[in-house]
Amino acid sequence: MIQLLKRLKAKEWIQVFVSLIFIITQVWLDLKLPDYMSEITKLTQTPGSEMSDIWLAGGKMMLCALGSLVSAVVVGFFAARIAASFSQRLRSLLFSKVDSFSMEEMNRFSTDSLITRSTNDITQVQMLITMGLQMLIKAPIMVVWAMTKIAGKGFEWSVATGVTVGIMVIVIGLIMIFVMPKFRKMQELTDNLNRVTRENLTGLRVVRAYNAEPYQEEKFENANEELTATQLYTNRGMAIMMPMMTALMSGLSLAIYWIGAYLIDEADVMERLTLFSDMVVFSSYAIQIIMSFMMLVMIFVLLPRAAVSARRINEVLETEPTIMDGTSKEGKKGIEGQVEFRNVSFKYPGASDYVLEDISFSAKKGETVAFIGSTGSGKSTLINLIPRFYDVTEGDVLVDGISVKEYKQEVLHNKIGYVPQKAVLFRGTVNSNVSYGDNGKNKPLQEDIKYAVKIAQGSDFVEKMVMQYESEISQGGTNISGGQKQRLAIARAVCRKPELYIFDDSFSALDYKTDRVLRSMLKKETAGVTSLIVAQRIGTIIDADQIIVLDEGRVVGKGTHKELLKTCGVYKEIAMSQLSEEELIV
Repeated sequence: MIQLLKRLKAKEWIQVFVSLIFIITQVWLDLKLPDYMSEITKLTQTPGSEMSDIWLAGGKMMLCALGSLVSAVVVGFFAARIAASFSQRLRSLLFSKVDSFSMEEMNRFSTDSLITRSTNDITQVQMLITMGLQMLIKAPIMVVWAMTKIAGKGFEWSVATGVTVGIMVIVIGLIMIFVMPKFRKMQELTDNLNRVTRENLTGLRVVRAYNAEPYQEEKFENANEELTATQLYTNRGMAIMMPMMTALMSGLSLAIYWIGAYLIDEADVMERLTLFSDMVVFSSYAIQIIMSFMMLVMIFVLLPRAAVSARRINEVLETEPTIMDGTSKEGKKGIEGQVEFRNVSFKYPGASDYVLEDISFSAKKGETVAFIGSTGSGKSTLINLIPRFYDVTEGDVLVDGISVKEYKQEVLHNKIGYVPQKAVLFRGTVNSNVSYGDNGKNKPLQEDIKYAVKIAQGSDFVEKMVMQYESEISQGGTNISGGQKQRLAIARAVCRKPELYIFDDSFSALDYKTDRVLRSMLKKETAGVTSLIVAQRIGTIIDADQIIVLDEGRVVGKGTHKELLKTCGVYKEIAMSQLSEEELIV
């Protein structure tokens, strides 16, 4: 928690200091109230006292109460302001940090956990700061100051107060020992509940298609019940505290008055007024001490969970991305749109087996290089090394004659038009999705967007939509078909006017006719741009300048369609499973 609070800015520390001044003022005013109460008590018990003196003491008491109220409001204002601004900055820091993560870090934390850390965990910290400034600082000051006030006013009363405080400390300690571990578990269970919920909502069509609603409901109920049971356990533990505190406070008041009655009864007539006045004052101060402990109890309710949340937030903020920026802002002069793999091997972090081994090939400007192979042969992994979604384990990947590790990531990504295996669309319009992102050039004009959509064979369905290019696209593109999503994703890549296209099985949702027309348009309209295509269908890559065949992470064939039919058994087997004898002969 302390590590996280170090991120408070100087301006916020100034506000904390100002709050501290008002807290001290509030405590001083609160502790002045019993003094005036004692004065009023003496005046009412002393024969011949003037009513004006009683009114004067009462007026001062009223002013103290009003001053305490104003101080409390000011402290509350600053506490809320500091907590809100700090939480806002934490959310921004977390979002920026996650944005810089490679796939390795994303897999390490999981999407569900990162969502919980960015929302629920930050809310826990915000609540602690808001309540902590008002109570955590005030309570210890109040306890110490009140104890100095009652010192010497009665040994018996001091013993009663000490015993009460001792019982409180023991109760709080026992509850914290048993409840604290459950608070840690609660955040993990919240992650799990988010995961199950998100999984169900994302796969809703499959759930319904397979009549798996009861199974998903049971899965959710198990996660929900486990979280609820843990919350009930912690709430029961905390629920014991408040009645216990109230009982102790009432018991202390009773003890003070019982002891006071005994002392007054035994005292001389002259001492009784002083003892009665001391009893009233001592009772007020003792209640202030117990109230301060009750404030600390409220903080102890929030502190364990907030501490766990702070640790989880720090885990993300202190994680150094494994993929760091290089310094280069351009490739070698005279080389453009060229990709080269030199003896590249790769295995996922923590894995013992290589996914790719000793891969070497080059793609020159304007060439179309295709990758094919059985499922799990490493095709998608291979092309994901070019934009540095992962870094190679061995060997080197070069773009325009320079290792991808030497590029500034922004510069490298601006060279690439990337179309993922699963088309990703964002909430917005057709225009905002096609012109998405920064390509290091001027923002594309409407003509550029229309041109890109035309090449991607999307004009027919876009221009039939009600608002055409301003038509709404829902999150994930759920209001359009899979093929339409894929065409818009391809249009987005075309709109960037990159040096290099990467198509990760991006034509799989298209029918054969659209696939062929689209590739023909791409080849014609984007001549001079290098294309790397991962495909499952032979028809998609049959015209490629170079086809690389992968099998279990190794290159087992390299050449054109005709050459591979003669030299590569794996390729011939795939081709014969998809095409007839007549179609194989091009």
